[in-house]
Amino acid sequence: MNFNLTEEQQMLQDSLRRFLANEYGFDKRRDIIAAGNGLDKPTWNAFAEMGLLGYTLPEEYGGLGGNAMDTLLVMESFGRALVVEPYLSTVVLGAGIIEDAGSEEQKERILPKIASGEEFLAFAHQEPGGRHNLDYVRTEIQKHGADYILNGRKTAVLNAAGAHYLIVSGRRHGRPTEPVSLFLVNHDTSGVEIEEYTTHDGHRVADVILDSVMVSDDDRIGARGQAMPIVEKGVDRAIAALCAEAVGAMEALNETTLDYVKTRQQFGMPLSKFQVVQHRLADMFIAAEQAKSMAILAASMADSDDRKQRREAISMAKALVGQSARFVGQQAVQLHGGMGVTDEMFAAHLFKRLTLINLQFGDADYHLGQVSDGLLKSA
Repeated sequence: MNFNLTEEQQMLQDSLRRFLANEYGFDKRRDIIAAGNGLDKPTWNAFAEMGLLGYTLPEEYGGLGGNAMDTLLVMESFGRALVVEPYLSTVVLGAGIIEDAGSEEQKERILPKIASGEEFLAFAHQEPGGRHNLDYVRTEIQKHGADYILNGRKTAVLNAAGAHYLIVSGRRHGRPTEPVSLFLVNHDTSGVEIEEYTTHDGHRVADVILDSVMVSDDDRIGARGQAMPIVEKGVDRAIAALCAEAVGAMEALNETTLDYVKTRQQFGMPLSKFQVVQHRLADMFIAAEQAKSMAILAASMADSDDRKQRREAISMAKALVGQSARFVGQQAVQLHGGMGVTDEMFAAHLFKRLTLINLQFGDADYHLGQVSDGLLKSA
């Protein structure tokens, strides 16, 4: 496989990194988080103008026809700058699911507005008590004449408060033996209640309460009871994107740590002169490079229709990237000393983001278990 970037991909990466370096500094990010909505509209509009919001969407819906490898480049750059805008929830997860399984009417109505930056999506699937198990769905779907009623609670839904549409999973009468279906729910539908809060890394999530929410067959995404393959592929694509974001954050953390030890004096010389510090920096660099290789593997498999191979590759990548993120983050904090956990230091925010990325959609231990279980089944 050729891992070299095409000329177009190189231009995308260069222009995006240049934009973020000039327009999305540390202070700007803190202001966005303090504003409380997890979004700077001028920045989001700039992403739309650069083609980022529709980069992986088909051309007939205003996109550029890219793939998960293109998403890797975007998310890696976002990781370096700690971008908090809802790219993962809207573009990677939401638009990806609509593109995979939405009706033609849904695609024509929503995808062009995603590409232009006008609308946002949120994937409301995870439920209290479910941990990382995607099959844990207790939200009830009840038939009501020609329509359906949804009742349930979703937790830690990324950017739910700012989404125009929620992609909601449920089962008939909430029974765990029933197949899963997906519905597109307008955020202002009667019965939808959103309880928003901020995660420790500054991102916005919410618990979504569904109390007798009315939907129709036109709101269904995909065939009735056939949603789990759609959910799994959508989440796998999101995990691949998170792996790329983690790589970008690790690279930025390595760079800022190197700059710090070059200037921090101890015993009359910079910390970077001590051999033990040099060894730590080398180990951190190796960990980030290993993670990058696995992120590329995840991206190369994220669009595959081979469920077994895709899920295996994604879990292997998430496990190693999570382990590398923990190691690089902990070493960076140690090398910064007490300053490494203060709000004024960029390193502290990188470490927080890496910690949360490790937890999203299953931590390193969970995915290591998935890989080992798969090996036992195939033995």
